[in-house]
Order: sequence, then structure tokens, then C-alpha cells
Amino acid sequence: MSFDRILQSIVDECGGGLGAALMGNDGIPIAQVSAARPVIALDPDDVGAAGVEFGRILDEIRKVSNALGGGAVGEAVVSLGRFTLVLRVVDAETFLVLALAPDGNLGKARYLVRRHLLALREEM
Repeated sequence: MSFDRILQSIVDECGGGLGAALMGNDGIPIAQVSAARPVIALDPDDVGAAGVEFGRILDEIRKVSNALGGGAVGEAVVSLGRFTLVLRVVDAETFLVLALAPDGNLGKARYLVRRHLLALREEM
């Protein structure tokens, strides 16, 4: 299964998914998809742009976790006024960002991201 198909499956099945991107830690999107009929208007490139900017925050969270001895960072959720972002570490070099409508199913979205992690890692 390709990156695009995996990401599209997450966006389509989570309930309120707007788009998703698989990002390299360098800020370059590896794959990016958007919902066929998004609940709110969100430019497909905005998910990648959010991944770049919030990926920097994820990197800072990693540094703080290391300094505190908290262990590896797995996931971060950022709730904004217009949408929610789920950032999930895939491996040392990549992470996934999923944009979800404010009334989307966050629990299901997080579950689907975790469920598809192995498939994403196998595609690497």
C-alpha cells in the first residue's frame, strides 16, 4: 500500500478528517492528501505548511523530553480554533500530521494513525 493510500484511508475513515501529510524532519512533505469533501475549507498545502511549522515544535518537545528523561515522544495534539492537528512520530526521520475539523472524532483519528503506523513504516 502506498503512502498516499494509507494517508487517504486515515483521512476518510476518521470522521472530520481534512487532510494528512507524511513529513520528513527536514520539513519536506513525502506524501500529502486531502479530504474529498472537507467539512471546512482548508487548502491542501496548508496541512504540509502546518507540518513544517509544528514539526519544529515537535522537535522542541523532543529536546525537553530528553532533558527531563521523559523518553521518546510519540504524539502531540494541537487544538486550534478552526481545526485540530495530530502529530505522530513515525520513525526517527519522519512524522505524520493529520488535520481534523473541530467537531471531528479525535479519538478515532488517533486510533487510526496508531493502527496504520506499521504500514507506514513498512513503506519506508
